[in-house]
Amino acid sequence: MRLRFVAGAVAVLAASAGVGALAPSAGAAATVGIRVDAGTSLGTVPSSGVGLNTGVGDDHMGDAKVTSLMKGAGVRQLRYPGGSGADDFHWKTHTMGNGGWIVPNTDFDSFMATAKKVGAQPILTANYGSGTPKEAADWVKYANVDKGYGVKYWEIGNEVYGNGHYGNGKGWETDNHADKSPKEYGKNLVAYAKAMKAVDPKVKIGAVLTTPGFWPDAEKAAGDTADWNNTVLSIAGRSIDFVIVHWYPGGKTTADLLKTPSRIAGVRSSLRSLIAKYAGSRAASVEIAVTETDTVFSPALTSQAAALFAPDTYMTWFEQGATHVDWWNLHNGSGDAPTTVNGQTDYQDGGILSAGTCAGGKCEPRRDTPFPTYWGVRSLTALAKPGDTMVKSSSRNSSVAVHAVRSSKGGLNVMLINKSPKDAAQVSLSYAGFTPAAGAVTTVSYAKGDTALTTSKRGTAGAQKLPPYSITTLQLKPASGTTSADKPTPAPTPTAVTPVVSAPGTTGTRAQGGIGAPVGQATPSSTSGDLASTGASSAVVTYSALGGLLVIAAGGVLVLRGRRRRGLHGR
Repeated sequence: MRLRFVAGAVAVLAASAGVGALAPSAGAAATVGIRVDAGTSLGTVPSSGVGLNTGVGDDHMGDAKVTSLMKGAGVRQLRYPGGSGADDFHWKTHTMGNGGWIVPNTDFDSFMATAKKVGAQPILTANYGSGTPKEAADWVKYANVDKGYGVKYWEIGNEVYGNGHYGNGKGWETDNHADKSPKEYGKNLVAYAKAMKAVDPKVKIGAVLTTPGFWPDAEKAAGDTADWNNTVLSIAGRSIDFVIVHWYPGGKTTADLLKTPSRIAGVRSSLRSLIAKYAGSRAASVEIAVTETDTVFSPALTSQAAALFAPDTYMTWFEQGATHVDWWNLHNGSGDAPTTVNGQTDYQDGGILSAGTCAGGKCEPRRDTPFPTYWGVRSLTALAKPGDTMVKSSSRNSSVAVHAVRSSKGGLNVMLINKSPKDAAQVSLSYAGFTPAAGAVTTVSYAKGDTALTTSKRGTAGAQKLPPYSITTLQLKPASGTTSADKPTPAPTPTAVTPVVSAPGTTGTRAQGGIGAPVGQATPSSTSGDLASTGASSAVVTYSALGGLLVIAAGGVLVLRGRRRRGLHGR
C-alpha cells in the first residue's frame, strides 16, 4: 500500500506547491546543446519494462475504457494485488486477513483477464506478512500448472522492512512473524523460493530491499549485526532472481522533484555492488525491479511536473539496467483537497486516471479522465518499443533532459524534456553515428493546458524550440543516400558511482511519516501495449499538461491506497 501523508507533510506540500520551480534565466535564454551518440548502446528497452500497479480495491481496472487506455499507454506489466494489501491478501479465498476492503471483479482470474486485454505481463506479490510458503506455492500451481498463465515474476512481500523492526511503532506493513528482523525475512525468503520453484522451476523470485539512500537503508535495530540489505542478501542472495526497490524521491519543490532522476545511477551502483557481493556467479543475471514509483512527497501528483517526472524516471532506470518500473497507481484516490501547482490544479492523487471523486469541496474530472501523469507515461510510446536500443545522449543544461533510442527500423528517436514551467527552451542538437534527414519534422504535441495530442510539422533535427513544461520526441530517419549507423556498441562499463548513503534526518520512502521526518520516526497510522513507435517518418512528439487524473470509488466511498489509512500506498 502506498504511503502515508500526515497533516504536517500535507502542510509542507501545500505551502511549497508551485514554489521553487526551475527559475527562468534573466534575459534571453541561451541555446541548450544536446549531443546524441547513436553508436553507443546503453542496452535494449526491456520487454515488459513499462509497468503499472493495480489492486483488489479497484473494481474498474477491467473496464473496457480503462484497459484500452492502459494498452494505448504502452503498459506492458501489471502488478497485483496492490502494495501493502498484498501482505494481508489470501488469493484462494480472495479475502484480506485483517478484514480489509476487497471489491468484486478483482479476484486473481479477473486480474489475469485484465492483463490479457492490456497485453501486459503480470508481476505478483506473494503474501509474506500473514501467508506461508505453501500458500505461495499453491498460487504458483494454480496460476502456472492448473491455469497455464505462465506468471514469471513473484515478489515475496511488499515493503517488509516497514513491519516496525526499525522503531517506527507497529509499522505500516503486516508481518505476523514473531521475529521481524531482516535475518528472519532472509530465512523465510529462501523457504518461499524453494517451495515455489519446486512447483515451477521457471518462476523468478524477488527479494524486498530498502532503497539505498532512503530510510531505513543502513539502519541497524537492536540485535542486528548488519542492515536490512546486507543481511537479507547474505542469506538469500543465491536463491533469488531479482531485487525490488521502491522509488519515491519526492522533493519540497517541483524543481527538487525533477532533479531526482540524476540520483538513480548512484542507487543502481549500490544495488549492483550488493548483488555482486552475495549472488556469486549468478550476479549478472539478477535483475533490478522498481515495482513502485511516483511523485508522492512532492507538491505535484497529477499536474505537469509529475508528468515530466514519469518518462524521465522510466528511461533513466532502464538506461541503468532496471528491467521493470511500475507506476503507482492505475486508480488511487486522495482525501486531500486539490492544490495549485505552477498555475495548474493538482488533485493530490497518485493514480493516472480519475474516479471523479471529491475532496475539500472540489471534485476531480469525470472518472477515467487521464491525468497529465497518464500522458507522461504514454509519451514513452513515441520514443521506443521493446527491444529497441537505448543510446548515449547528454544535455549541457539540466533544465532539459534527453533520452535517445535507435528503433528497430533504423531510425533514431530523441526525447527532450523541458523542465521550466514558464520558459520555452531553444535546443541545438548534434549527432554521432547517425545522419538525420534534412527538413522539417513532424511533431505530435501535448502542451500545458491541452486536452489532446496535436500533430504538426516544425523545427529540424538540428534545432527545436521546446514549449515550457513539455516532453518532445523527435523521430528521425537517416538522411537520403546514407544508411543507418552500424549497430550501436555497448557503452564502456561505467566507472564506479559513489554508493548512496542514508543521511540522518532525511526523508525516507513512503515509510516515513512526513517530509523531513527523522530516521526511525514512528509512522503515524493512516486509513486505509507496446512501447510503440508513433510513425515511420521523421517526427517530433511533444507532450505536456492534460486535465485529468484518477481515483477509485465504490458506493461513494473513496478508496485510498492504504489499508484503513495505514498508508496511501495500498490497493
